Amino acid sequence: MDTASLLTFAQAVLVGLSIAAPVGPIGLLTIQRTLAQGRRAGLATGLGAAAADACYGALGAFGVQLVIGALVSLRGPLSLVGAAVLGWMAWRTWRQPVAEQAAELATGGDLLRNFAGTFLLTLSNPATIFSFLAVFGALAGGTARPLSPLWMVVGVGLGSALWWWMLTWTVGRLRHRLDAVWRRRINRISGALLGAVALWALTQAAASGLALG
Repeated sequence: MDTASLLTFAQAVLVGLSIAAPVGPIGLLTIQRTLAQGRRAGLATGLGAAAADACYGALGAFGVQLVIGALVSLRGPLSLVGAAVLGWMAWRTWRQPVAEQAAELATGGDLLRNFAGTFLLTLSNPATIFSFLAVFGALAGGTARPLSPLWMVVGVGLGSALWWWMLTWTVGRLRHRLDAVWRRRINRISGALLGAVALWALTQAAASGLALG
């Protein structure tokens, strides 16, 4: 990899960081699960989103127009799926019991469910692909010898995963300082916010249906 390609790879890593960093529903889930179940559970949650970002990134980088068009046409139904998943996660988060002492509670099955849930949730938001189309178009044309699309996808995935690791490491250092009362409050706040995002996704799906009609 020459200097120009290495620079583009570094830009792709920064893109992954910038896409993952804004605090949204995945960020809330990652923080809540890190506090409730430990760093591994939080990291599994974030990596599910990073894997979905990499999938959308691959579509943008390789220009799979047929799949992109199909996703755009299914925006309404996919938004409904996202709203349903968010609503279920909001309910689970609101009702999740809180132990008196923070402990590493996540099992292998919990980690897999955390990963799969956020992977599905991120995939159900096809609007994400437009940002990747713009990003990969700029990165591919930014050098005299464009970086391989595969390396661009790896760079974005690495940057996204790096953000989730930093977030869970930071929150994990604080979790033992919070008693059960505070962790219960955080569960309730997170559940309420996730429920609000689910309602917003539902209105977006309804608006898409009306527009298509």
